[in-house]
Amino acid sequence: MRKGRIAGFVAIFLLLYSLLQWGIGWHGAHWLRQLLPGSSAAAFWIPFAAVAYAYVIGRLLSIRFDAAPVRGLMLAGAYWMAAMFYLLLLLPVADAAAWLLGLAGMKSPALAVGWGVVVALVGLLAYGSWNAWRPIARDYRIRVRKPAPAGGPPALRIAVASDLHLGATIGRRHLRRFVRDANAFEPDLVLLPGDLIDDDLAPFVKAGLAEEFRGLKTRLGVYAVTGNHDPFGGRAGAAFAEAMAAAGIRMLMDESIDVGGELTLVGRLDRSVGRFGGKRLELAALMASANRDVPVVLMDHQPLGFAEAEAAGVDLMLSGHTHRGQLAPSHLLTRRLFDLDWGHVSRGAFHGIVSSGFGFWGPPIRIGSRSEWIRITLELER
Repeated sequence: MRKGRIAGFVAIFLLLYSLLQWGIGWHGAHWLRQLLPGSSAAAFWIPFAAVAYAYVIGRLLSIRFDAAPVRGLMLAGAYWMAAMFYLLLLLPVADAAAWLLGLAGMKSPALAVGWGVVVALVGLLAYGSWNAWRPIARDYRIRVRKPAPAGGPPALRIAVASDLHLGATIGRRHLRRFVRDANAFEPDLVLLPGDLIDDDLAPFVKAGLAEEFRGLKTRLGVYAVTGNHDPFGGRAGAAFAEAMAAAGIRMLMDESIDVGGELTLVGRLDRSVGRFGGKRLELAALMASANRDVPVVLMDHQPLGFAEAEAAGVDLMLSGHTHRGQLAPSHLLTRRLFDLDWGHVSRGAFHGIVSSGFGFWGPPIRIGSRSEWIRITLELER
């Protein structure tokens, strides 16, 4: 029964996806006929179909093969996903513009408008690629109402990177940039609030990314929680936990720990654990034995439950997941779905920070957001 539902869903998805591709392709073929009269339909439709289905084909092949051509196919398809998204927004406007220009007496308005679409699309993809592959550091200075330990530092320096999505697209070079920049910050600890990998652990292992993580230099360690793209339970979950341990990352799986007597760190399983038959603990249960005399920092991948965290006595909650929409105007949706989809909120003694993420999902494109990591200076009372 379950396999039948999955097959039905896949069939409907492929049908709708194919209809969208046909609509976009029809516009492209019409423009090409205007640009190159006499050109054959096959000269357009064959390469168009290869690009349009590259990600789907690459994803299927990646189940059995982990090779450069397959990764290249997925990368090309990922770029097309972003191009498709913006073409679906641009083409209705282009159709209306061509119609109006035709009424005004312009000859071949589709040709001129088509060039406008091409220029706009190339510009968007180039700008979005820069935003995705050139992460920046954002600084937050937060004061918590907890005393600094005797003889300890007056502030804790915390480096945060959510949503790395390490895998077939994001690899060693991008991760190495984070390790280098984080070490320059000289953090007391590094926190990774979920989605360390992009569903599949194999590229992480094959690329030796654990070696890069072990390059992080901290006084108090590196800690992480699961995100919705990280494996849960079973063999996949066990392999993931083992790989993270080899990378020097302490996974917090619904637990609260003391970190050097300087802060309490709480890590929750991602909400999506329910899809795999699991259940996460209530925050109140995790906080029952927590030391609240020191700063309490909570990592929860999805930025929901701020009121619950505030009531439980959390000083700082760190999340990611939203990517700030990644492709504008998607941020208008994430803004409504989450307590906070990006940035910093303060409610009395409670602080919440949501990162747009160091990596990205799908297309290596960001419009209206930027890949980032976070530098937090957590000031304590003297």
